[in-house]
Amino acid sequence: MKEEVKEKEGALLSKTDRLRFDIVKRSKEATLARAGVIHTPHGDVETPAFIPVGTKATVKSLYVDMIKGIGSEAVLANTYHLYLQPGQEIVKRHGGFANMMNWKSNNSLLPTFTDSGGFQVFSLGAAFDTGVSKIATSESLSQKQKEILDDTGKKKIKSSNNQMAKIDDDGVTFKSYIDGSSHRFTPETSVQIQHDLGADIFFAFDECTSPLASKDYQISAMNRTHHWAKRCIDEHERLGLSAATGARQAIFAVVQGGAYEDLRKESATVLSCMDFDGFGIGGSFTKEDMHKTVRSVTENLPEGKPRHLLGIGEPIDFFIGVEYGIDTFDCVSPTRIARHGNIYSKEGRINILNSKYKNDMSPICDDQDCPAHDYTKSYLAHLYRSEEILASSIASAHNLHFIIKLVKNIRNSILEDKFFEYKKEFLEQYYISK
Repeated sequence: MKEEVKEKEGALLSKTDRLRFDIVKRSKEATLARAGVIHTPHGDVETPAFIPVGTKATVKSLYVDMIKGIGSEAVLANTYHLYLQPGQEIVKRHGGFANMMNWKSNNSLLPTFTDSGGFQVFSLGAAFDTGVSKIATSESLSQKQKEILDDTGKKKIKSSNNQMAKIDDDGVTFKSYIDGSSHRFTPETSVQIQHDLGADIFFAFDECTSPLASKDYQISAMNRTHHWAKRCIDEHERLGLSAATGARQAIFAVVQGGAYEDLRKESATVLSCMDFDGFGIGGSFTKEDMHKTVRSVTENLPEGKPRHLLGIGEPIDFFIGVEYGIDTFDCVSPTRIARHGNIYSKEGRINILNSKYKNDMSPICDDQDCPAHDYTKSYLAHLYRSEEILASSIASAHNLHFIIKLVKNIRNSILEDKFFEYKKEFLEQYYISK
């Protein structure tokens, strides 16, 4: 008899069933926006949703009850990092990374994601020694091109010799950032590792390109990603259920093509013809072109499958993504900026290390549901200046609560047919009130 898990809506989803996605409501204002529910063997995720990143099976400075308390319905871990530490075999022996980190409710596992390690290939390879992120402004890219390219368009920097990852058509050879040892990822090994990690949803191995890459290289990387995607599906089907959890995992493709709309459309169309459970949008594009990039993808993806925007964490980006049909997001930004004393507020981001907060007796957050509500800005400023670990915990919990609730509010605005009203209200206060 198949083990079954009770869903929030009262239905039953077998552990061996495929992921299911229900669209609850389509926006009457933004034609591509929708509110939905992703059903996994370990529970549901109401979409649109922000998924906190627990890179090494931990959301930095937070314990599990805090993650649940701020409203998270799922977490995402990183394949590359868990492969290096503690190793996939140890994670599998724990019953998957969710069980290892105690990501449970009433002794039942909760929904999880893992990425493929493709972004680490980018950061160790194409982006190594350039200071370029996968998403940048046109101005910053123009400046960076002047810094790292000579008059012929070739790199002036030494990164081509020192980069820690080398890509070929079969996979990627890379060096560990821990001890410099050499390792190899292919589409098959990425899938094998992710089966051992046991996430409900995982991503096919892809090549994340630099925004500095030429269109010719974007084309070759896109085609390589498509070839790898088919190999990932084949390996996923060969392996069957997760050896860690005994459940059927969902596999998402990753759409590539850089900032080029024609390539994004082509990639979305090609991958849509494969038997994926959902789709991620990865790779590189400029902030200014984000809306066109996302739209060119979602308009060419199956409507009935979930879509995830990888590595996006700026508040305005959630509105853009949702407006053009994105269902889930992930990013390390909320906890990363928290560790440096930056916290979100309705009036924009603030740096708690600014001297004016030393004597500020107002609460960190007005929202009584936020873990930071009971503390003053003065106290948090004191914790940072005293280099107390609690500072990162309070700020990280607050930032994640802020972002998770923001995306939940966006979901509610779709359900209430007030998407553009809420978008205008939030953005004017967050960005313009300064």
